[in-house]
Amino acid sequence: MSGATWHQASSSDDTEFEREKHVYYMEMMYNLMPSHYSGQEINRLTLAYFVISGLDLLNALDRIDREGVISWVLSLQAHPQNEADLDSGQFFGFHGSRSSQFEANDNGASIPNGSHLASTYCALAILRTVGYDLSSMDSRSILKSIKNLQQPDGSFMPTHIGAETDLRFVYCATAICSMLEDWSDMDREKAKKYIISCQSYDGGFGLVPGSESHGGATYCALASLLLMGFIEDDLISKSASSCVIDVPLLLDWSLQRQACDGGFQGRANKDSDTCYAFWVGGVLKIIGAHKFIDQRASRDFLLTCQSQFGGFSKFPCQLPDLYHSYYGITAFSLLNEPGLNPLCVALGISDAAGITL
Repeated sequence: MSGATWHQASSSDDTEFEREKHVYYMEMMYNLMPSHYSGQEINRLTLAYFVISGLDLLNALDRIDREGVISWVLSLQAHPQNEADLDSGQFFGFHGSRSSQFEANDNGASIPNGSHLASTYCALAILRTVGYDLSSMDSRSILKSIKNLQQPDGSFMPTHIGAETDLRFVYCATAICSMLEDWSDMDREKAKKYIISCQSYDGGFGLVPGSESHGGATYCALASLLLMGFIEDDLISKSASSCVIDVPLLLDWSLQRQACDGGFQGRANKDSDTCYAFWVGGVLKIIGAHKFIDQRASRDFLLTCQSQFGGFSKFPCQLPDLYHSYYGITAFSLLNEPGLNPLCVALGISDAAGITL
């Protein structure tokens, strides 16, 4: 890559975390989403989560209309028409966007419930971030119907109409129950057994039993076990024999994910990628091993992915995107960057938002 191209793609000062530029980037995304995100309209709540939680971590939540955000998020919740609906097999959570709120069946009739576990997690995370009291909303329908998504093996489907089941949705269900402070309709023991079955021979976790270890899946496994109360944080200082997972193997696998360029990879023999500084860094934080990271090298890699326009890219010297911008910010929070709010690693939001309201 030529020096001119490098100058255009990278930060104007690649030795500093450009907080003000990142605030501007997130604020721009809040006010007007670029057209190339139109294909992700169905995931608008997720995109909003990246923006709003990102501004919170940047200590710039004053840039948004909190009441407007609350009103919009609450308008995306699916509600049962009657008590019998809660036992119909449906899930009454949040839709990902307005366009997914009303779908049509083969006869053209309206089916007003396409709610999704991931969208529900993002909705609750946003509401917690902007200071909304979750006890004021209809949480009962979410909690009572979430059991309809749990499978006999302990895993979760993301929607009641069926889809893949893996650790991503176990994590979403766990985070939802944690934020709503009610576990009565989730079988935690089954979920725990499913998570344990996903730990691979090398110590990491795959998305499903028997699959390749992956940084994101490993985070979902550890964060879920922590939120459910099956593990404590700082596992490496405690007796490994009393833990439900193989901690030494997990530690070894996780530390091997920091590559020679200082960045983190999601799987063995893959390129370093901005987001894994959070996914794998978060795992190491949970187990009490974050001190073993080469933090200076990690920071240096992340700065090569920092854009002069604000935000972060997936790989060095590329244009930024919202997903990697958010996880770049969370990674810097894990590195205790001055000016950033601390991170509640297990919930993926700021510490202040993660505290019970």
